[in-house]
Amino acid sequence: MKFVKAQLFLAFCLYTGIITAADDEFVSRAENVRWVSLDFKTILTWMSKASNNTYTVQFSQVDESHWHDTQDCTQVSETECDLSNLLIPFNRTYQADIQTEPETMSNNADPHDFPHIYSPKFNPYRESNISAVTFTVETVDKNTVRVNITDPLTSIHQNGRQLSIRDILNKDLMYKISFYKSGNTGKRDIISDSSVAEVKNLDEGYSYCFMVAAYIPSRPKSTQQGAWSTQCCTKKDETFLPELSLGAWVGVVFILVTVLIIIITVTVLCCRCCQRRKILHTTQSSVAI
Repeated sequence: MKFVKAQLFLAFCLYTGIITAADDEFVSRAENVRWVSLDFKTILTWMSKASNNTYTVQFSQVDESHWHDTQDCTQVSETECDLSNLLIPFNRTYQADIQTEPETMSNNADPHDFPHIYSPKFNPYRESNISAVTFTVETVDKNTVRVNITDPLTSIHQNGRQLSIRDILNKDLMYKISFYKSGNTGKRDIISDSSVAEVKNLDEGYSYCFMVAAYIPSRPKSTQQGAWSTQCCTKKDETFLPELSLGAWVGVVFILVTVLIIIITVTVLCCRCCQRRKILHTTQSSVAI
């Protein structure tokens, strides 16, 4: 009898091991979990070796023990989850838990038995990338240009209004303006705490080119600056003298002086030649008489 029980127990263990191994092979844990965030639209992404699994995502603030369910990311087949409107307040650090389940499972299955993985920690306020801004330039006077910047919009809506990055970052948002004189490789940067900035002390009559990027100095260095905008240039003042270097101007003056000397020399020589002819003609007339 003891022998039979031992055989049954061994068979049960082998059966359980086979089922467990099969389940482990069938339900594979998510891999390569990462956050992708642009202008506070935050997507949690991951990879999986199997295509017939579903996933359930929960999230929590790092300093809290309570995990929140995600209505749109419960037993889904996609390998990404949009958490943009759930990670609020923005200036908190969050972590997500991705649980992998079989596509079909029994009612007696315990979700805690399925494999899961934690995401890296993420703070939207400090880590969300900022896209390139759009802006215009207008001439204020002969030495000043005004740069008008449009704050990028986010995917966040509050009270029926779509928020801009200025609404979220407030006074932490600044803009870096890089500009250079057309035909010159030397660039200068200024920082503006407003979406409207005046660039002064420009050289009169020259064309200037500008680029703008969001700048958040309170962030870690890796996410302080947004993407650079496309370049926008002012028009050259056509009534002003041509843009020439000092060497070019020296060359122009030298040529003008040389031409003037040649003209004077030729004129003097012509006058002398005419005078000699006149004297010679007068002398010949006197001899004939």
